[in-house]
Amino acid sequence: MRKVYTAALLLLCSWEVSAQVLVTGAMRNTMFNGQLAGLVRMDTIAKQGAFGIGPLDHLRGELLLWDGVAYVSRATSDTALAVEVDREASAPFFVHANVPEWVEVPLPDSITGLAKLDGFLTSRFAHESRPMAFKLSGWIARAEIHVVDLPLGAVVRSPDDAHKGRKTFVRKDVEADMLGFFSTMHKAVFTHHDTNIHVHLVNKERSWMGHVDGLGFDPKAIRLFVQVQ
Repeated sequence: MRKVYTAALLLLCSWEVSAQVLVTGAMRNTMFNGQLAGLVRMDTIAKQGAFGIGPLDHLRGELLLWDGVAYVSRATSDTALAVEVDREASAPFFVHANVPEWVEVPLPDSITGLAKLDGFLTSRFAHESRPMAFKLSGWIARAEIHVVDLPLGAVVRSPDDAHKGRKTFVRKDVEADMLGFFSTMHKAVFTHHDTNIHVHLVNKERSWMGHVDGLGFDPKAIRLFVQVQ
């Protein structure tokens, strides 16, 4: 197993992390300056190989662009959400990449949650001066997500304002795909101030999707891939 792990890391080192991560808007502008209107529409960037995440315009839901398909998640009540495909959806801030190829990175046995994943990616890729996309696929023992659901007409001047109406959802034993973006240089742009990653999750049935707040998983049950060129 050690030889396989070492070989995979050597393969990864032979690739250069792609610079093709594109950022529209900034989290800080939405949360502190009230920039809620959409700045990028999915039909202008949605094509095969395109992956991206962000909130829906006016913070009325969550967006996930997965291989050119734009998924929108909206809370329908305090305990339910709905997911649909909407190429005309837009986001006030968004990060995306056109990824022609991914390379798998073995996960150590110690990586069992979101914070540990953040730490692992930071230790492995902090030397990179550019952001990168990553994805995970497999079984999640416990997933906690939220969907923003700002009341219509609300004024946003702080993170507390932006999170008004936000709905939290939890599922156990869910098979899912997750898309994330890593950077040590984009806090308050597309990551929060206390993390280097921003991750959205969608289940295999494409009926449950949102911004990831917490994860619990067996690293043997999921696979991690990072963007390469």
